[in-house]
Amino acid sequence: QVQLVESGGGMVQAGGSLRLSCVASGRSFSNYAMGWFRQAPGKEREFVVAISRTGGSTYYEDFVKGRFTISRANAKNTVYLQMNSLKPGDKAVYFCAADLNYSERLSRWPYEYDYWGQGTQVAVSS
Repeated sequence: QVQLVESGGGMVQAGGSLRLSCVASGRSFSNYAMGWFRQAPGKEREFVVAISRTGGSTYYEDFVKGRFTISRANAKNTVYLQMNSLKPGDKAVYFCAADLNYSERLSRWPYEYDYWGQGTQVAVSS
């Protein structure tokens, strides 16, 4: 069993930055690919970015390329999402998720992730 706890959300002005963190409890964090998803009010949950268990591969959704950066520190059981140049359209609850796999495969599909955090709210004012 893995528990995920996100933090770092808040309200910023358009063009600003936030850094989200997701800390995992339990063992074998390095066996999990990690993903960030987001869900805006009235919309379905959508994929943002994923990182492989070693950190060697990443997969970004087009709308965050060049603005968001995912990274992980396996020794700290933590995955990060650095968000720069935030836009009002980035407003959402951001969730981290863990996908148990032993390869460098990355998925954009929520159903392939085994564990989810409770989410952290990000608001961007124009």
